[in-house]
Amino acid sequence: MPITEFLSHNAREYGQETCLTEINLDLQDRHNVIWREYELIENNPAGEYRREMTWRVFDEKANRIANLLIRRGIKKGDKVAILLMNCLEWLPIYFGILKSGAIAVPLNFRYTAEEIKYCLDLSDTIALIFGPEFISRLDAVHDQLTKLKLLLFAGEDRPIFAESYDRLTANCPSEPPKVSISDEDDAVIYFSSGTTGFPKAILHTHASLMSACYTEQNHHGQTRDDNFLCIPPLYHTGAKMHWFGSLVAGSKAVLLRGIKPEWILRTVSEEKITIVWLLVPWAQDILDAIDSGELRLEDYDLSKWRLMHIGAQPVPPSLIHRWKKYFPNHLYDTNYGLSESIGPGCVHLGVENIHKVGAIGKPGYKWETRVVDEKGCDITCDEQVGELAVRGPGLMKCYYNDPQSTAAVLKDGWLFTGDMAKMDKDGFIFLVDRKKDVIISGGENIYPVQIEDFLRTNKAVKDVAVIGLPDSRLGEISAAVIELKPGSECTQEDIMEFCVSLPRYKRPRKIIFDKVPRNPTGKIEKPRLREKYGVSNLVADQTEG
Repeated sequence: MPITEFLSHNAREYGQETCLTEINLDLQDRHNVIWREYELIENNPAGEYRREMTWRVFDEKANRIANLLIRRGIKKGDKVAILLMNCLEWLPIYFGILKSGAIAVPLNFRYTAEEIKYCLDLSDTIALIFGPEFISRLDAVHDQLTKLKLLLFAGEDRPIFAESYDRLTANCPSEPPKVSISDEDDAVIYFSSGTTGFPKAILHTHASLMSACYTEQNHHGQTRDDNFLCIPPLYHTGAKMHWFGSLVAGSKAVLLRGIKPEWILRTVSEEKITIVWLLVPWAQDILDAIDSGELRLEDYDLSKWRLMHIGAQPVPPSLIHRWKKYFPNHLYDTNYGLSESIGPGCVHLGVENIHKVGAIGKPGYKWETRVVDEKGCDITCDEQVGELAVRGPGLMKCYYNDPQSTAAVLKDGWLFTGDMAKMDKDGFIFLVDRKKDVIISGGENIYPVQIEDFLRTNKAVKDVAVIGLPDSRLGEISAAVIELKPGSECTQEDIMEFCVSLPRYKRPRKIIFDKVPRNPTGKIEKPRLREKYGVSNLVADQTEG
């Protein structure tokens, strides 16, 4: 059955219950005096800073947008893009597109005008729903978007080149459209992160979306009593696929607009959150704020918080050991996945396997894994490094309009992930690095993640990225770009002394102190660092090992 049936079921069974809450504490903090007066006068402590939606309203809004799209000539299989910041309207629009039989195309809110145009053209999108943050970017390219038949603006002060989403949907019926949808029908196009150039368009069916629902619910056991805190961007598979567990259970979720540690703990406390999915930098920021005294745990009621899980990038074991010191009663899980495998869950650690922290885990619910050598043969030797391949019900159908790239990664039903991994004797998989990020120095393979995990154990280090730089003698050398914690003092000599316990070939040859850039899903943007430091402007001298 299509995933939209879960929404219809929840609207029937739990229609008057709150399903989504949007919280914007930035607005609240900037208008604190107004906030206090509003609370006293209106007895509504959130006001415009806190918006709620019931399951029935969610379903009705989705039906209205579906009926609008059909009324405006959108047919089954047409592509409709979403370009919005996280907000209460995001998920109803997504589900409305699916209910119409169209294919939803979520866009990264960091895309430049040129990237927006590229992705819309690549995906053959004919309708776009966008928010006020993107007016200037679309103004620059809207006259070049020749395939677009419909531009809908969700917000006030509508630009002249778009129509009003709110006005048009208000005049559409709230009954479900009469569109037949099967599991085999195409459902969504997600885009790869684009860290190696322009992104690829990843096509999934309704069956993929359903597999994500069942995988998430199986791994984390959401019940009607849970309340999930969603912080990452909804355009990405990670956040949304974890929320799918709430959809299956008919439970609540909170969309928090902002990532400050104080906001996260405050929301967990006030909203009685039970499950939080974090990215590595956010978990690190929370721990640093507690260490420094900026946050005091006794100021918050965190008694309902039962599970913290992390994904989207390799998780340093030292981070989880620190986390368990402050939150010893939390269940913990690591999630691994790709947009090509419908997000997190094709591999996961499992809350019962905290003793294996550092591993990404074992095959997820109904998934299979292999670690293979360069010839595609299974590696049976413990600790030998190879490429991770996965197979399961959530594999992409293809890279849309790109058969060559599809053939390069989909082979005999297996997705070759490009991630280098090893498997221990117990069958647990450990990520070593991205295949393209491996540094070959003097004939030795150097895996940056191993060095990054080691350097993060230094108390002065907030974040680190290890990249390969050109070298005339060795081919490449490793350089550690280190972001220090606020107020910490550390020199190149301090870091090199700290690295003495590493094998000589693994020790960084350059130490660079700089901010470590990450994209909205928490992945280190190493191409930016390579571009910045690969040719010139090096800020540290080479250190011979």
